[in-house]
Amino acid sequence: MSDTLKKSVLERLSRIKGPDLEGDIVSLGLVSDVFVSDGRVAFSITVPAERAQELEALRQAAEKVVLELDGVETAMVALTAERAPGSPASRPAAPRPAQGGMASRGAPPSSGGNPGTPGEKPGQKAGVPGVKRIIAVASGKGGVGKSTTTANLALGLKANGLRVGVLDADIYGPSIPRLFNVHGRPEPVSGRIMKPLEGYGVKVMSMGFLVEEETPMIWRGPMVISALTQMLREVAWGELDVLVVDMPPGTGDAQLTMAQQVPLAGSVIVSTPQDLALIDARKGLNMFRRVDVPVLGIVENMSYFVCPDCGSRHDIFGHGGARAEAEKLGVPFLGEVPLTMRIRETSDSGEPVVVSDPDGPHATIYKDIARKMLAEVDRLEADTGRSAPRIVIE
Repeated sequence: MSDTLKKSVLERLSRIKGPDLEGDIVSLGLVSDVFVSDGRVAFSITVPAERAQELEALRQAAEKVVLELDGVETAMVALTAERAPGSPASRPAAPRPAQGGMASRGAPPSSGGNPGTPGEKPGQKAGVPGVKRIIAVASGKGGVGKSTTTANLALGLKANGLRVGVLDADIYGPSIPRLFNVHGRPEPVSGRIMKPLEGYGVKVMSMGFLVEEETPMIWRGPMVISALTQMLREVAWGELDVLVVDMPPGTGDAQLTMAQQVPLAGSVIVSTPQDLALIDARKGLNMFRRVDVPVLGIVENMSYFVCPDCGSRHDIFGHGGARAEAEKLGVPFLGEVPLTMRIRETSDSGEPVVVSDPDGPHATIYKDIARKMLAEVDRLEADTGRSAPRIVIE
């Protein structure tokens, strides 16, 4: 079915003339990253960088003809502008999200991109309506337990009486739906705005709700950035004290764009104790510093293992490396989380330890880290005279 729909999509797109009305966008090789899954279609159109604004009408036309197809519920179309090697640029600029968004049947036409707000200063990061603070949880590499840490920290904040949401920004490997045991499709609220799902009292949005778990996301940077922008700004989050963002691992385009485009109150770096992981954690920390996002601290995950039979402690990945690194780099050390069967089992079952054993020792660790994290945000805001990011109503 998806192959048939993909052929129909390309056939419809072949009716759209190219930027100079010569040929069509398919035969000219401008259409790429075509993704079809369960009624959802996404693709990008490559255009000259200097003509991106001018060709927004072309993007809208492509979106419209695809939505007219039977079996298509939503369409996400991004304009991808690729600058030729060696071409001049007036000044180094922060990467901008690819123009576009997700349209559904019956939704009003897209205006493309994020139009901003009257009175908003150029270069100012637009906030998310209703969200007081946005905190990123990041790691320099995958496999260090970042998503598990994100889920339990969010639930720790919830346990401390805050209104919390989680944005799963790990497009290629979304884990948050499984961790929160939340399944289903986000419902449209009005026009392009979607309603987030909810697990354990926490509002959740993830690409995992929009595609099947086994479906690979074979997307280039512009499509990933467009999807992240959509999930952040086209979701009815409501009133939240904190939105926790589970960042993709590494320091690529998606991470840099989130750091530069979103008014982050701070970031938390997750690492294991061994030297190799700490090297990558240092890169992630330095990325946030370079874009003026405060680092709230480092969490040492899988810090040690206590044998359930004999009670003896084993430092499988070494121990104390993250604490020493935090001291060396001058950032807070938020705490150490042990390597235990309990955390692994509850994560796999979709019942994170903070909710499945709220008074247990491991839940206490996560709640304590969450308190320290929030206290560091308060301290930084008091020191700099800043309040939480200004909320921009769009």
